[in-house]
Amino acid sequence: MISKKTEKLIVKYLCNQATANDLDELEAWMEQPGNEVLFKTYVKIKYGVDYNVKTFNNEKVKAKLLGLIDEENRVIKLKTTRRYLKYAAAILVVGLMVSGYFFKDQVLGSTTSTSPQITNTHIIEPGSQKAILTLEDGAQIVLQKGEVFATQKVRSNGEEIVYTSQTPKAQTSVYNHITVPRGGEFTIKLSDGTKVWLNSETQLKYPVAFQDGQTRVVELVYGEAYFDVSPSTNHQGAKFKVMHNSQNVEVYGTEFNIKAYRDETNIYTTLVEGSVRVFHKTKEMKLVPGQQSNLDVATNALTVKKVDVYNAISWKDGVFSFERIPLKDIMKVLSRWYDFNVIFTSKDVETERFIGVLGRNQNIEDILSSIKGSGIIKNYKINDNEKTIVLE
Repeated sequence: MISKKTEKLIVKYLCNQATANDLDELEAWMEQPGNEVLFKTYVKIKYGVDYNVKTFNNEKVKAKLLGLIDEENRVIKLKTTRRYLKYAAAILVVGLMVSGYFFKDQVLGSTTSTSPQITNTHIIEPGSQKAILTLEDGAQIVLQKGEVFATQKVRSNGEEIVYTSQTPKAQTSVYNHITVPRGGEFTIKLSDGTKVWLNSETQLKYPVAFQDGQTRVVELVYGEAYFDVSPSTNHQGAKFKVMHNSQNVEVYGTEFNIKAYRDETNIYTTLVEGSVRVFHKTKEMKLVPGQQSNLDVATNALTVKKVDVYNAISWKDGVFSFERIPLKDIMKVLSRWYDFNVIFTSKDVETERFIGVLGRNQNIEDILSSIKGSGIIKNYKINDNEKTIVLE
């Protein structure tokens, strides 16, 4: 059985997102008896790819990998199944397949050659750390990488914003907002120690300081956020609640993800650790780790099912992990991160389903070219002026 931590290392490894420390951990794990077989089995089952593992030379792998990361060269390998199968799938395997070093790769049993690397000549770039902080007096502060901001209550290094736990407690709560635009991401540490990862096109409302002994309440106005909540035992038993216009989530100290975009009719709450309760009107659902609630706002239906958690939370680790997802939904996710609009010229193309992993810093043209090469789309066009991608 592969642990969630090791699973994350493998996915980051396949996506050229692993750090030197990640590689050291993975090497140590690979050296343990039986883990090589576990590795091959996991990747084959999850991504439809069969690997023949050769010698895992960590120093060579590390040098090659870090070189690829520095150059931001991402090689995508994609293979589609037949349309008459249970679902049409495209296997997106991001290139760490360095022949002669450690892998000889086979996709669905047939050897594939390395796809040509593509130089991105367009202005559509991956997202970055950026956000707008709205203070209690209405003042707005632009937060972005390389920019430092600090007051007595809060500080930011341009990648994360941190509220001091020493902020004097007021009789009434004072609220700030943080808004992450399309093409952005940001991290915030609240005054109680709770850490929140914010995805593109997300807004969070929260108090500058929580009241002693009272329920800690924040509001996910819209978007997607991953919460690592400081336990209630550290705060005189005070619960933690995430409010939304359509649902409330009550927690005591746990990790979970909420996806609640304004242009989608479903709200997904995915539990990683601990326990939460999801409330919608008169309905209530308790989740256990590995479960995801789905609130259909249009019908008021609230359901729960078992899911592969990492597919829902991998975005915060710099990876998109798609499993049997229609191309229309994949492009919606990508459009938020790369900040472009997408137009489909065929309804059939929208419903093609994919399995795969993608690094969040890949060139969008690399991805589109591979999809075109698979036969899923006939062509694509990028309009830089309007930041629009047309799929034909």
